[in-house]
Amino acid sequence: MNSMGRRSFLAAATALGIGAGVSTHAIASAVSDDKNPKKAPDQNADSTADIYQRDRDLPFIGAEETFSTPELLKLNSINADHIAFLTEIGLADLGQRRIDDMDTGGLNVQILSAHTPSVQNVPGKKGVDFAYRLNRLLVEGPIAKHPGRFKAFATLPLQSPEAAADELERSVKEDGFLGALTNGHITKKYLDHPDFEPVLARAVALDVPIYLHPGYPADEIFKILYDTTRSQYTKEFQPYIFSGSGYGWHQEVLTQCIRMITYGVFDRFPKLKIIIGHMGEGLPFYYERIVNDMGEPTESSLKKPFAQYFQDNFWITTSAFPQTHLLTLLLKHISVDRVMFATDYPFADIKEQTDWFRGVDLPREDKEKIAFRNAEKLFKLKVPVK
Repeated sequence: MNSMGRRSFLAAATALGIGAGVSTHAIASAVSDDKNPKKAPDQNADSTADIYQRDRDLPFIGAEETFSTPELLKLNSINADHIAFLTEIGLADLGQRRIDDMDTGGLNVQILSAHTPSVQNVPGKKGVDFAYRLNRLLVEGPIAKHPGRFKAFATLPLQSPEAAADELERSVKEDGFLGALTNGHITKKYLDHPDFEPVLARAVALDVPIYLHPGYPADEIFKILYDTTRSQYTKEFQPYIFSGSGYGWHQEVLTQCIRMITYGVFDRFPKLKIIIGHMGEGLPFYYERIVNDMGEPTESSLKKPFAQYFQDNFWITTSAFPQTHLLTLLLKHISVDRVMFATDYPFADIKEQTDWFRGVDLPREDKEKIAFRNAEKLFKLKVPVK
C-alpha cells in the first residue's frame, strides 16, 4: 500500500470504515427507513419518537464488540498511520473510556472479541501462547475490573486445531467465555474443512457458539478480485477497503456459511451454533435465490432442505447496520428468536445504534428478544441490573 499522511488516513478510514466492521457511514435513521414512505415526514418522526419513548428503558447486550492490544495492533495493522487511527478510536482501550461510551449509549454488556484477523496468521506454539495471553488479559483486566459489564469470545490458535479446541474448552470452563470468534479463512481453508472438525466438535460438546467474523482474502483472491494495475487508485487504501469493510468481507462470510451447509457441516454437527454479524452479511437480500438455487442440487447430499439449516443453526446480529429496511427484510426470512443486537464498537457509535433500535417499530416483546433476551438465552447469562 502506498504511504499517506496521518490526517488523510484518518479521514479516509472514518469515511470508509477501515478496521473491523462497517463504520458510521452505514447508519441510517429509522425515519428514513420507514416502511410507508407515503406518510408525511413529520408523522414518521412523531411515530418514531413515541416508540423511542416507549422503549427507552430497553437494556442491550452487544454481541460484536472489538478490542485489541499494542501487540495485536502491531501484528494486524498495515502501517503506523493505521495503528494511530485504531488507537485514536479506542480499540485498545479496555477501561473507563469504553465504559463511558457504553453508559452513554445504554449498552449494558459488551461481548468482547479480538481485532481481525486476531492470531489466525500466527502458527505453532507462538500462536497458541498468543491466544492464551489475549484470553487471560480479558479475564484479569476488564472482566475482573468491571463485573457484569464484559463477557468474551475466545481467541483461538486455529492453525493448530487440536490446541484451538483445547483453548476453547479451557476458556469456557475456567474463564467463563461464551464461545469463540473466527476471522475468515485460516491458511486458505474455511471451517467446513476436515482440519477444523476438532474445534467444531468441541464447541458442540461445550454447547457454545462460534461467531464467524470476516477476514481479509488470501493474496490470490485479493489480486483477482480487488487489486488494480492503476496506481492512482491505490490512494486512500481503496483496494484494502474494497476487499474488507467496503464490500469483500460481507461476501466472504456469506460464502463460508453456504460452504458449511453445502458440504455437510451441520449434518455432521447438527447442534453446531453459528453466529454471523452485519445484519446477515447480505443474506437477507440473497436468501430466496440461495435457498431456491442450492436446494435442488443438494437434495440427495443433505439431510434437510437447504433453507432449514439457516433456521436451525444460525443466529444473526445487527452489528454496524442500524437500518430498519434491512432488519425488516431479515425478519422476513429469519425468526426474531435468532436475531441479536450488536454495535461493532469502536468502529460504529454505540448511542447511534441503540437510539436507532429504540425507535424501530416492532412489538415490545420482539424488541426485547433482539436487544437482550435472545443473547441471554444463547449465552446463558443475565443482563446485570444497574
